[in-house]
Amino acid sequence: MNTISHSHHKEHQEINWSAIILFALGFWLSGSLLLDFVLIPALSASGMMINSSFASAGFLIFGVFNRIELICASLVLTCALVFAFNHNFEQRKQTLFVTFSSILLLIALSYTYLFIPNMSAWGLCLNQFSATTAMPKAMISWHEGYWILEALKYGLGITLLRWSYKMEN
Repeated sequence: MNTISHSHHKEHQEINWSAIILFALGFWLSGSLLLDFVLIPALSASGMMINSSFASAGFLIFGVFNRIELICASLVLTCALVFAFNHNFEQRKQTLFVTFSSILLLIALSYTYLFIPNMSAWGLCLNQFSATTAMPKAMISWHEGYWILEALKYGLGITLLRWSYKMEN
């Protein structure tokens, strides 16, 4: 009786966390730039934003994108925690990396569950007989908050992207 022994010695392949974070941040930030500076201005220029159905269309567009943002933010935070566990950075930068990643996740959560539902609700045409087309003050406040968070997201995201790129090279 011959016993055939197969010993499979696969080399231990380590996950390239730097590549994952570079992809997640690159995809997320480029998608945000496309949405903020191409899609929404194009919809605005075409008159879609004053159409009564824009609130529901905006809710759908942003709702889908916000779920993608949550996935990207979760990946970024996971990578940051792996970096912290492996001590890939000095202590101060390690703490900042995890903090910035956590803030990015909080921004994505606030967009998904606070900003977009409220902005969509304010955008709904509740009184179709009203002749006013001015944006309500509350809607303006939500937009201002959104753009402040977008600026923070871009700043933190680009910082993490730079640090991850330097670590990769």
